[in-house]
Amino acid sequence: MFSIYRNTGKPGHSTTKVVKHKARRLTPRNCSYFLLLLFTLLSAVTVVAQEEEENIGTETVEVIKPYKASVSDAFKIKEVPVLNDSVLPEKKTIEYSIFSVPVASTFVPAKGKVAGVEKKKREQLYNSYLSLGLGNYSTAKLDFYTSQELSREESLDIGLNHHSAQGDLDETELDTKFFDTQLEAAYMNEGRYYRWGINGGLQHQIYNWYGLPLQAGFDEALINSIDERQTYYTASLGGNLESVDAAVFTGGELSLKRFWDAHDSGENRAVLNPSFQFPVGEELITANVFADYVGGEFEHDYFTDEKLKYSSLLLGVNPNLLIRGEDYTINVGASVYYGMDIENDDNDFYIYPRVNASYRLVDEYVTVYGGVEGSLDQNSYYDFVQENVFVSPTLGITPTDRQYDAYVGMKGKLDTNIGYNLKGSYRAENNKPLYRANPVNINGSENRDYAYGNSFGVIYDDVTTFSAFGEIHADIDGNLTLGVNAEVFGYDTDNEAEAWNLPIVKGSFFGDYQIGEHWFAGANIFYVGKRKDLFTMDITSEPQGEIVELDSYFDANAHLGYHIDQQWSVFVKVNNIANNQYARWMNYPVQGFQILGGVTYKFDLGE
Repeated sequence: MFSIYRNTGKPGHSTTKVVKHKARRLTPRNCSYFLLLLFTLLSAVTVVAQEEEENIGTETVEVIKPYKASVSDAFKIKEVPVLNDSVLPEKKTIEYSIFSVPVASTFVPAKGKVAGVEKKKREQLYNSYLSLGLGNYSTAKLDFYTSQELSREESLDIGLNHHSAQGDLDETELDTKFFDTQLEAAYMNEGRYYRWGINGGLQHQIYNWYGLPLQAGFDEALINSIDERQTYYTASLGGNLESVDAAVFTGGELSLKRFWDAHDSGENRAVLNPSFQFPVGEELITANVFADYVGGEFEHDYFTDEKLKYSSLLLGVNPNLLIRGEDYTINVGASVYYGMDIENDDNDFYIYPRVNASYRLVDEYVTVYGGVEGSLDQNSYYDFVQENVFVSPTLGITPTDRQYDAYVGMKGKLDTNIGYNLKGSYRAENNKPLYRANPVNINGSENRDYAYGNSFGVIYDDVTTFSAFGEIHADIDGNLTLGVNAEVFGYDTDNEAEAWNLPIVKGSFFGDYQIGEHWFAGANIFYVGKRKDLFTMDITSEPQGEIVELDSYFDANAHLGYHIDQQWSVFVKVNNIANNQYARWMNYPVQGFQILGGVTYKFDLGE
C-alpha cells in the first residue's frame, strides 16, 4: 500500500478592477513593459502558493494494481558520451606543405635485410621418449613412455621399465643376478560431466636368496645343491571415476591385483574407495568410504608342511570437516573401521582420530602445523616383497593397528628461494611388521632353498616410535636445486629384544644443476645408521639367537648428461662412488662401484 499526498487548498479569489484602455500598437518598448509585468505576476503567485503549503492537509490513497515497469520507462546510456570538459584541449587542424629542392646524387643503395629481435628457440614437446643404458655387472636399463591423444576427450598412456644385472659378486657363493620388468597402460576419457579411466599392468621380477650366513659353515656340496632363484609375477587392473560438477558423489577408485611366485604362493587383493561430500552451512564435509580385501596362501610353513592361509577384509569410512580461514586451516574428522579376519572368524571395530591444523604466523616464512591421526593398515605379501625382495614365502599376514600418530612441526622459507621443514612425531602401533632373518633349518630344508638362514620372515610386535625430522631445500636461479634432510629415531618394543632392521638415523643430500643450454648434472648421497638383526642356528628344539649389529653406511651417486639437440641426449651415471661393501640386509652385500652410460631419444609416435 502506498500513501500519497495531494493539495486540497482552494485558490484565493480577489476582485480586480478592470480599466479599459485604447488599444495601442505593440512596440519594442511596450513589449518590455509587458514582459516585466508578466514576471511580477508570476512571482506573486509563487509566493502565495508557498505560503499556503504550510497548511496543506493529507489524504491516503490505496493503489490496487501494483506498478509494472515497462521498457519505455528506461533510458539507454549513450555508448559514446559527449565530453564537455575545459581541461581537454581542442584539436587543431594541422596545415603543412613540402618544400622540395632537387639534389644531384650518385648514391646507389645496397640490398638490405630486415632487422629483427633475436628470439629464443622454442622447445618442441614430444609425446614419447626412449632411454637405454648399459653398465658394469652386465647392467641394462630401459625406460619407454608414450602418451597418445586418441581424440579431444580420449588419451592413452603406455610405459615400460626394465632394470637388470647379470653379473655376480665375488663375495658370495650364490648367484646375485636380478631382473625387474614392468609394463603399464592407462586410458583416460574426459567427458563433460565425468572423467573416468582404466589402467592395467604386468610385472615380472627375478631375485636370488644369495645371503648365506658365514657362521653356518656350509660345505661346498651343500652350497652347490641350493637353487636360490625366486620369481615374482604381478597382474593388476583398475579404474577411476571423477565427477566434474559433484553434488554429493565426487568420484572413486577400484583396483584389483593378483600376485604369485615360483613357490606356489598366491595372493588376491581388491580395493574400492568411493568419496562423497556434503555441504553444511558454509563448510564442507567430505567422506571417503573404502573396502580393502586381501587373501592368499603359502604352500607351507617355514618349519612344517602345514599350508598357510590368510583372508582379511577392512571396511571403513573417514568423514572430515575442513575449516579454512585467512591464516589457518583445520581438518576435524575420524576413521572408523570394521576389521574382519575371515580365516580365523575374528571381527572387531576400530575408531581412530584424524585431526590436523596449520597456522601461518609470518606470511610465507613461518607456518606451524600439527595433528593426530590413526588407521588400520592392510598388509600384503606384495607390499612385503617390494620392501624386501628376500623374504621367504612363509609369512603370516595380518593388518597393523596404527593407534595414533601425533606430530607437530614448523615449515616455511628462510629466504625467497630457501625453504625448510622441522617435524617431531610420536607413533604407537600394534602388530607392526619387522623383518628378521630366518633361522637356519637344515633338517627341514628339503626343496626349501630359502631355509639356510638366507631369507627373512616377518615378526609382529607392538612398537612405539619417536622421530625428529629436519629438511632444507633451495632453488637458485632456476638452474641449481639443492636439498638436505635428516631424521633420528627411537624405538620401544613390547616383546622383541630389538626393533629389527630399523635404523637409528638416516639422511640424504641431493642436487641438480643445469649447466648452460646443453649440459646437466646431479648428485645424491644417502646415509643409513646402524640396525640390528638376529642370527639363529636351529639345531635344537629351542634355538638360541645371536644379535648382529649391521654397520651404518652411506652411498654417493652422481650423473652427467649432454643434450645434443631437442631430441637426442647422452648421459653417464655413477653409483656407490666410494665402493662401499655395505649390506642393506644381513648377509646381503650390495654391488660396489657401478657405472652406466646411455642415450635418450624423444620423438612423436603415431604422427
